[in-house]
Amino acid sequence: MPNRGPDESRLPRALAGLEELALDLRWSSAHRAVRIWKRIDPDLWAASRNPWAVLNSCSDLEFERLANDAEFVALVRDSLADRQRLLNDPMWFQNERAETSLRLAAYFSMEFGLSEGLPIYSGGLGVLAGDLLKASSDLGVPIAGVGLLYQEGYFRQALDAAGMQHELYPANDPSDMPIERARDLAGGLLRIPLEFPGRTVYLRAWIARIGRVSLYLLDSNDPANSALDRGITAQLYNGDPEVRWEQEYILGVGGWRLIRTLHLDPDVLHLNEGHAALAVFERARGIIEEHGVPFSVALNVARAGTIFTTHTPVAAAFDRYDPALVTRYLGRYLSDLRVGIDELLALGREPGASSGDAFNMAYLAIRGSGYINGVSRLHGEVSRPLFSALFPRWPSSEIPVGHVTNGAHLPSWDSPAAGPLWTEAGKDDPSRGLLMNLVAPLPGIERAPVWEMRAANRAHLIGNVRERLTRQASAAGAAPDRIDQAGRVLDDEVLTLGFARRFTEYKRPTLLLADKERLVRLILDSTRPIQIVVAGKAHPRDEPGKAMIREWFAFAERPDVNHRVVFLSDYDLDVAAELVQGVDVWLNTPRRPWEASGTSGMKVLVNGGLNLSVLDGWWAEAYRPEVGWALGDGLEHGADPVWDAHEAQALYELLEKEVIPSFYARDEANRPVAWIEKIRASMATLSPEFSASRMVRDYVDAYYVPAAREFRQRSAERCRAGWELDRWHALLDKHWSDIAFGAPQIQNAGDELEYRIVVSFGAIESSAVRVELYAAGRDGRPPEIIPMRRAAPVDRVAFVYTARLPANRAPDDFTPRVVPQHEGASIPLEANQILWQR
Repeated sequence: MPNRGPDESRLPRALAGLEELALDLRWSSAHRAVRIWKRIDPDLWAASRNPWAVLNSCSDLEFERLANDAEFVALVRDSLADRQRLLNDPMWFQNERAETSLRLAAYFSMEFGLSEGLPIYSGGLGVLAGDLLKASSDLGVPIAGVGLLYQEGYFRQALDAAGMQHELYPANDPSDMPIERARDLAGGLLRIPLEFPGRTVYLRAWIARIGRVSLYLLDSNDPANSALDRGITAQLYNGDPEVRWEQEYILGVGGWRLIRTLHLDPDVLHLNEGHAALAVFERARGIIEEHGVPFSVALNVARAGTIFTTHTPVAAAFDRYDPALVTRYLGRYLSDLRVGIDELLALGREPGASSGDAFNMAYLAIRGSGYINGVSRLHGEVSRPLFSALFPRWPSSEIPVGHVTNGAHLPSWDSPAAGPLWTEAGKDDPSRGLLMNLVAPLPGIERAPVWEMRAANRAHLIGNVRERLTRQASAAGAAPDRIDQAGRVLDDEVLTLGFARRFTEYKRPTLLLADKERLVRLILDSTRPIQIVVAGKAHPRDEPGKAMIREWFAFAERPDVNHRVVFLSDYDLDVAAELVQGVDVWLNTPRRPWEASGTSGMKVLVNGGLNLSVLDGWWAEAYRPEVGWALGDGLEHGADPVWDAHEAQALYELLEKEVIPSFYARDEANRPVAWIEKIRASMATLSPEFSASRMVRDYVDAYYVPAAREFRQRSAERCRAGWELDRWHALLDKHWSDIAFGAPQIQNAGDELEYRIVVSFGAIESSAVRVELYAAGRDGRPPEIIPMRRAAPVDRVAFVYTARLPANRAPDDFTPRVVPQHEGASIPLEANQILWQR
């Protein structure tokens, strides 16, 4: 019954609305709703976590039986009532930000991790995007997601008896997915034509519902397309460069065209990574079409309302394309943009690049955005030098990259056992997904319920691990005794460590295996043992990553420890949820600073798990001794094997001297008092701070609202502000070399020193620039920047500038400089000129 209307529904009247629940990806996985799908078909729900597939599989006879089950009908009724409140009640945005200029933000991402029922994600980037949409719904923030619907998505992982990873690509059937075809205003199925070299590719459009938020998806699997073109959106992150470019072309250009076709008219475009950067061109094209302005003016207007979030900490990870490929695909686009190909290519290159240099999508995103942010405080610091080539001669601290630390949508990751604890602590119904702004009350909760929650979570994890491992061993052709043993692994009372993520070299997933015999002694300790659950995939072309999987798999198969060490195959959202809900300690061992943020460790917070992590990403700003454990010295050491060995030994020592003793130090009631105190501190202080709700509110206040306001200002009066910026840019570009400094003079002025210097501007108006004194920061503090005041004119183009120097700095510490200045412009993002007095 895919996409059927209410008149066609097979549902009895008593179950009316069940389709709405099944098609709502925010609500279908809430604890109460999960009970619905389990009741309908527990086996299919366990295998798919797809409510729409569960509903489609149900017979008319079964529907009638359920309609006569008073308890089930009440469960459906209560879930629908909860959902209606979530959809209709005024939320944070309506109560506190309704008067802002924000109408709608369009959030573009290559992947979205919302549910296993919609497998269009590969890892952390997609899960973050999914959590952002869910939190936006909870807060009532007006946002729409835009992505791609993949016929196969990312690969599924199978491990053979030797631990070799095999990649599988099962087909995604849209009729079994919780999505609907998008329709035009006349009610017809919406199709978006997109010009490719020598042909037109038609894109189907779909809608996924996430509470108040809609996610719009495009795919190329339209019957009007050739077989080759129908496969463009087959696999997420296709390895062929041209197919990858075509996917990003569809996402950026096709995605913005879809938004305009639906008359959604967002004032904010949010690029989640550079994959969708081509949306900048399509947005500019719309402004050109609407206002009749040149491309440079349209880009000035579009830039004000565009935000670029970068997730990578290494320049090598940015998407780069051959300029010949870019030219071939954008050639037909040039007449619409009224611009030459060289001007477009320059937006994706460093200043002074040659004609053969690659086109960098991150550079395009930067040049097309008014705001740039990393995904943790440390990542913001790391990202500034990565983009320094675009801002020559600017200090690293002034390269315009801010940060919004990622957060996890806690209601999607909290366990059934954790919910009542939060409710008792004063938080409203956790299924409502409210803000979790609780800090003070939780430490006042008695220790017993905290420990009971942790015991229940651990036991639930172990039960799930046994089921999964049994299926995994059977599929791999394991011996009968190994299959039997899989159903008895792990112990409900033993300290349980979890490690799950993409297996790649910089994440150092085998750091814990550096001294296997020492680890074995910890695992088999007669009084204070540990047990470990590991999961993760390696990219299909990452042979070192696959080798690390085999190393863990072989260790987990050792007869002496295979009852306490488990490697689970096919790491996905469901495995992740089970792990973050059940483990006592979440391990994370990347090389600093290569973990941009990391959100998996955030997901254990709401469930009482504790973090043991390298001081990288979010943990660098979250760590305090009372909430978990830190590995490393907080400095960068690169890929130094000596340092890796040192940190491996430090990890063992942390486990031996702090983590394990704390877990097993019990009071008279057999509770680990110090451990529980860490849990309460972590849950109370870190859960709200690293929630997706906090993240979304940060984006709204620091980025969306000002971007929406500035976009409207620049597009008003037929883009008058955009024209003014264009003239200012032209003036700077043509005459910047006219600016010159005279010799500085330093004079006594009472108890202070007065710094004086003559600056000549040539043809540039002095109001178009700003003169400053700059001194580098000391002792980790930011630089000191003192605005200079224009005093007397020397002649028609030269003026004396003065400033008072602080008494605590030597005059030689300060260097005069001239930088661009224009009302409403972001410097140096929109004008990167800078002149220093030599």
